Amino acid sequence: MHQPLAFRMRPKTIDQIVGQKHLVGDGKIIQRMVQAKMLSSMILYGPPGTGKTSIASAIAGSTNYAFRMLNAATDTKKDLQIVAEEAKMSGTVILLLDEVHRLDKVKQDFLLPHLENGRIILIGATTENPYISINPAIRSRTQLFEVKPLTEHDIEEALQRALKDQEVGLGNEPVLLDDLALLHLTRATNGDLRSALNGLELAVCSTKKNADGQIHLTLAIIEECLQLKSLTHDKNGDAHYDVISALQKSIRGSDVNASLHYLARLVAAGDLMTICRRLLVIAYEDIGLGNPAAAARTVSAVTAAEKLGFPEARIPLSHAVVDLCLSPKSNSSYQALDAALADIREGKVGDIPDHLRDNHYHGADKLSRGVDYHYPHDSPHGWIKQQYLPDRLRQAKYYEPKLTGKYEQALAQRYHVINQENN
Repeated sequence: MHQPLAFRMRPKTIDQIVGQKHLVGDGKIIQRMVQAKMLSSMILYGPPGTGKTSIASAIAGSTNYAFRMLNAATDTKKDLQIVAEEAKMSGTVILLLDEVHRLDKVKQDFLLPHLENGRIILIGATTENPYISINPAIRSRTQLFEVKPLTEHDIEEALQRALKDQEVGLGNEPVLLDDLALLHLTRATNGDLRSALNGLELAVCSTKKNADGQIHLTLAIIEECLQLKSLTHDKNGDAHYDVISALQKSIRGSDVNASLHYLARLVAAGDLMTICRRLLVIAYEDIGLGNPAAAARTVSAVTAAEKLGFPEARIPLSHAVVDLCLSPKSNSSYQALDAALADIREGKVGDIPDHLRDNHYHGADKLSRGVDYHYPHDSPHGWIKQQYLPDRLRQAKYYEPKLTGKYEQALAQRYHVINQENN
């Protein structure tokens, strides 16, 4: 059976791992574990193709422990029992458990005692955020290590190694790889070494030798053969929420170019509903009274986008993002509400003043409901001095105006005048 190049090029030892120097470099945590032969169970989390399986196999190769691979979603408890029996006989087994976030309670309960006694060294692999997706019982018994996307330099190093390796690589093939083709392999795969290696192998195997007996790989050939990984993300994955967060923080920070970049990633992922919802949140949470008209325009843009659908929806969405990004920012209104809510949660409520209570029923006046209430519209200024807050909160101040936009500056001025009159 043919094994893909990415499988064949998996590192045999820690020193052969490409990238991840923060984990396997000299003096770093996994390197120290291997050198001291003091391995502990761990969870490796990060994007696909970044070396989680490679790290696990390299740890096993560097320690000479038995190495087994299972999938938490598809393999059964019986498969785990077989690994456990092997561990009893051999002493220690390193178990790479892919999609560890999908480990159900039955399998988890079986694994836990074996992790406790050290017979099984679990290396869980996942693309999900372990702090959100991994069961606390497993998480508390493992160390969590983030595996980061490989750099272009990392991928180029691995590709050059594969081209020279005569044992398991492509070193026996007369490959001539153009510089632009190599550059495309390192960039277009977005840090996914597996995609880069398998794309290279497809190009080599499917390209005929030229008159000089060489397999000449041009940019056009690599573009054709590379199974290009989407530069976006899984809409259900952890990275999706990172992009949403980055979009809001970029708009909040008034960086138009970064905001449009993250919008483009969400548009490319086709997630119209999330974009529309998030822009509405941003309009009221981050811009707020700094530019209320921008919030109204965002509602209109979202409505238009929902009616248009993609690809045209990107047009009103881009308008909204630029508008929100360059608008004055103010979170004063919802911060004021949160401050009021905090008082309520602490029991600071108090009785409603009698003159504010409902008096639209027979006998209300006998209970002093609504008596001595002054109607603000009767005043030429639009307000009349009277108490509105309960007695115990009479001096409470929740709203602190921001002076970032002309609209709230005007509100702040009126707020100041009213407070002066009422004090």
